[in-house]
This record gives sequence, structure tokens and C-alpha cells, in this order.
Amino acid sequence: MDNLNRQLLDHIKALHGAGVEWLPRTSALEVATQSASPGASAAEQLTSFGPTGDPELSNRRVALTTLAGEVKGCTRCAELCSTRAQTVFGVGNPLAEVCFIGEAPGADEDAQGEPFVGAAGQLLNKILAASGFKREEIYICNILKCRPPGNRTPLAEEAANCRDFLERQLEMIAPKYIVALGGCAATNLLQTTLSIAKLRGRFHVYRNSKLLVTYHPAYLLPNKDPSKKKEVWEDMKFLVTAMGRSLPDSSSNTDG
Repeated sequence: MDNLNRQLLDHIKALHGAGVEWLPRTSALEVATQSASPGASAAEQLTSFGPTGDPELSNRRVALTTLAGEVKGCTRCAELCSTRAQTVFGVGNPLAEVCFIGEAPGADEDAQGEPFVGAAGQLLNKILAASGFKREEIYICNILKCRPPGNRTPLAEEAANCRDFLERQLEMIAPKYIVALGGCAATNLLQTTLSIAKLRGRFHVYRNSKLLVTYHPAYLLPNKDPSKKKEVWEDMKFLVTAMGRSLPDSSSNTDG
């Protein structure tokens, strides 16, 4: 039983790294654990997050938890699964109205198991705050769930291998709005070769979601092209207005 507990604890840590912070008391995983070893510490940790009382939220969390576990064991891309530290599933509110989608995990994300935690992630946090969003109210993920070696651009084959995971993830969250951060996200979601300059400034359609294209935060860093910050800010104001929200009184740009 010690081995089972150890495996379950490892699984819980992996799910937590993927952004899953709660599991219901009636989850299939807990039932299986209690059947094998009633009162085991692993089962206690499974229920330590507590119920929320929202059936829809519970259902989506369970579905995302299951998918995150499937992603963790993926070996579709030989190079990626042999070089990654861990998969980076996604993080945020399963009931989010808006989902931000980037390219792929970087070194910091690969190490921590959470998307957008490096320099680009810190800038994204500033953009979100200036726009009136709290990071915990939105959902964030990437086209790829594994870091490409050297942070290279994802290959078309890799994006295709991961597309099923992304599509199922978005079906579970069902966001009204999607923000494609960068050319890789825009290309794969819209299946287009048009540049960001030609795609931004208006909504596109991705299934039942309105999709807005803007530049990736990494592209705005000082060693890239920070002049694009103004355009990203215009895109964010366009999104906020369309959602019927108001900008914080102190918001004027994304430099702060």
C-alpha cells in the first residue's frame, strides 16, 4: 500500500503543478484509493481542498484533472517527452469567461509546471492587472504542453500532436473569449498564415468563442520589440469593452 500511496501522491503533485487545486470527495480517484486502503494519507490529501458547492465547477475540474493526467503520460512527440522536466497543462478558473493561449512552455514553465511564470509571464500579469483582470479569474494555457528544446518554435507536427488535448481543454472550459498570444497560437487556432498585424484589431471565430489575436508578451520584452506594447494595449481595451467591463481608473498603458 505504501507504493500505491506514493504513486497517488506523485499524481496529486503533478495535477497541482498543472493548475488543479481541488478534487471532489466523490472523485473516482478517491473511491479507488479508499477501496484499496481506507483512511490512507493519499486519500486524505485528495479531499483536503474541500468542496465548492458548484456542480458545474466541480464537473469541469474533474474533467480537467482527468485530461491533465492523460497529458502527463503523453509520448506522442519523442523529442519533447524525452527532454521535458514535466508537462505544463494549464492554470486558472475552469469557468473562465476568457482564455489566454500562448505558444509553449519555456524553461521557467517547464521547471514549475505552470504557464507564463517567467519574464513574459510577469509582463502578462501587468497587462492583465492594467486591464482589470485577476489572474485567478481567467484561464491560461499553451498550444503545446511540453517545452521545445532551447525554447524553439513548435513544429507543425508537434502542434498537431497536441491539438486534441487543447481542443478538449477548451471544450471543457467553454470560454466566451479567447486571446491568442502570438503568431504560433493564432496560426494553430485559426489555421491561417496571415500575420498578427493583419489578424489583430477584430474578433475571429473559434468554435463557439470569439477569438482576438495580439502579440505574445515575450515579443514586448526590451530585447525584442517593446514598441508593440501600444498595440497590445489597444487590443486589450477592445476585449474589455466587448466583454462589457470597465478598465481600472489607473489604467493608461501596459508599462507599469
